[in-house]
Amino acid sequence: MPINKPKHPKGLPILFLTEMWERFGYYLLLGILLLYLKDPKGGFGYENKEASDIVGTYLGLVYLTPFVGGLLADKILGYRRSIILGGLLMSAGYFCLAVPNSEMFWIAVLLLVIGNGFFKPNISTLLGNLYNNETNKSLKDDGYNIFYMSINVGAFICNFVAAYMRNAYGWGYAFAAAGIGMLIGVLFFIGGNKHIKAADIMKPAKPEDMSISKVLWIVIIPMLIFGVIGWLIPGNIFGSDSTDAFIIACIPVIGFYINLLIKSNKDDKSRIAALLSIFAVVIVFWAVFKQNASALTNYAETYTDRQISAETATYLKPFGMVQEISIQPDTFPKYDAYFRPVKNVQGEIETVISPNPYFQNLDKNNWPKENQPIQLISTEIFQSINPFFIVLLTPLVISLFSLLRRRKREPSTPAKIAWGLLITGISTAIMAFAIYSTDITQDKSSAWWLIGSYAVVTIGELFLSPIGLSLVSKVAPARLTSLLMGGWFLATAIGNKLSGVLSSLWDNYDHKANFFWVNFTACLIASLIIFAMIKWLRSIIQQHT
Repeated sequence: MPINKPKHPKGLPILFLTEMWERFGYYLLLGILLLYLKDPKGGFGYENKEASDIVGTYLGLVYLTPFVGGLLADKILGYRRSIILGGLLMSAGYFCLAVPNSEMFWIAVLLLVIGNGFFKPNISTLLGNLYNNETNKSLKDDGYNIFYMSINVGAFICNFVAAYMRNAYGWGYAFAAAGIGMLIGVLFFIGGNKHIKAADIMKPAKPEDMSISKVLWIVIIPMLIFGVIGWLIPGNIFGSDSTDAFIIACIPVIGFYINLLIKSNKDDKSRIAALLSIFAVVIVFWAVFKQNASALTNYAETYTDRQISAETATYLKPFGMVQEISIQPDTFPKYDAYFRPVKNVQGEIETVISPNPYFQNLDKNNWPKENQPIQLISTEIFQSINPFFIVLLTPLVISLFSLLRRRKREPSTPAKIAWGLLITGISTAIMAFAIYSTDITQDKSSAWWLIGSYAVVTIGELFLSPIGLSLVSKVAPARLTSLLMGGWFLATAIGNKLSGVLSSLWDNYDHKANFFWVNFTACLIASLIIFAMIKWLRSIIQQHT
């Protein structure tokens, strides 16, 4: 009798097409947000420290709300309704960003933060539910990897759209493109309803579970109160008012998960403990990885050699890859001035004024003549390197794990996470060597260093991020899956916020290589902690998968 090979569910392409368009908008915004905040003409003209802090705060908040969104989906709304609601709110947020107004900017951020809370944990939970039968359960890790690879197509193409729109028409048109993309994703999701509705199963509550009203009073309201207290505390405990507010606001949420662990039954306790341990350590990964939206964007804009010939620019311009800049005597420095504090040979701080961030670390003798344009690769295009490598390398990583599985040598899920952290650390070491190779106070670093770093960190990401989502889906008690998925995103939120904190310290380092060595050390320590816990984690995972 022939043996039926397990197949991936038909709902898989529906979910990854929906998420692909969500990633299109999300990464489009991340690719240009720092640039927009720093732009003195069409943006807000913030200093790098303040802009990095805002980017980190947004990244933190957008992954903090999945805690609430996952809870509401588990108990009240269901997963499909939550995803549609979240997608519509995010689309509205992107359209609000298209309005050049500071008040509208914060309304947009609020809509994006709330929308992502409804969308993000629940689409990952739905995907896991599609693989909860015996015929395809063995394909769950591969399913998450395929999902992860496919959605990054959106993350890859979005930066070309963003660069074209902002260079040709302005920032607002780029943000509006993100809103249109999110609407397309919602339509894909609604159209594929028949393939996913069977996975939208609300789990029955148990006596020991907290009610929604109790969570509201014990977690959500205290979180808001703690956030206000953090904002109002005199001085800056963690570097800025927004960081104080964010970190202190997380305390009730962290307390909720600890309470969940303490009050759980014996079977659930070990599973929740294993997940919370992993969540705590992978904060380091997100703190380093999400610097692509801040520190690495700043590095690409100011310190990386992006200049290309006019002939090359002719071919690349239709794809939105070219940014043309020049020194205009009638507007410089009144409107186009960028300021950078530097130390002179006496150790005193001086301010360098340049008409564009690209010139800040170049001697004025190397600036182009007035009204003589030069062609650069648009900064945000570098944000497409990571998703490009995800699409390229995911099949290879899946094949590697399949080969090792057949030979019974596949690393356990915790081991994959530990290796992912170590590889991520190596990517930051590459950037340290990039600085050793070039005096970036006087010259530009080769773009190949940045490309190489993104290639390595992508491998680390593929070992960790999709595997982490799969792990939560497999290990979490069924009725708490989306809630614990929210815990994964809470760890992501804290790490994302810390990425902004770390990036805002860039100007504090006299030798910029030390900035990257700090990141390397953090990843190394985090990986060693996971390696030390592997035996315990593996035993728990094997019991429940």
